[in-house]
Amino acid sequence: MNSQELLDHTEIRALITAYNVAGDRGRVEELGAVFAEDGVLLTTSSGAGRLESTGPRAIAERLGAARVGGTGPDRPLEFVRHHQTTCQITLDGADEARGRTYFIVFSEIGLDHSGLYIDRFRKVDGAWKIAHREVRIDWVAENGHTRATRR
Repeated sequence: MNSQELLDHTEIRALITAYNVAGDRGRVEELGAVFAEDGVLLTTSSGAGRLESTGPRAIAERLGAARVGGTGPDRPLEFVRHHQTTCQITLDGADEARGRTYFIVFSEIGLDHSGLYIDRFRKVDGAWKIAHREVRIDWVAENGHTRATRR
């Protein structure tokens, strides 16, 4: 791996981290900003089907709305922390890359849910952005926040 490839890997990992930190802190505009202008966020889970948003603004609005709710699984988040685990990044030339990153999420109930990000990245004006992210939710705790989306 040459120095530019190492730098690209580092910048992409920082982008993945920025998404999770902004989301955990409820800063949905910052979260949306990690996506390209035509970036797509697709969420899939068994039993819930697909939710898809395109563009930073639509993504921020969707994820902001997900933080508001009532009681039970739809209740507002009191505490949430996304933890990235295994991360594989493959560069496809100088301006495109793809990745797979496993994640686990803790909330006030403990282990809440887990899954996988399947990403395509694109360099836009010299900065890496998420061009397409599929969030696959593989497991949800019985009283987890995303349980309602799996019914």
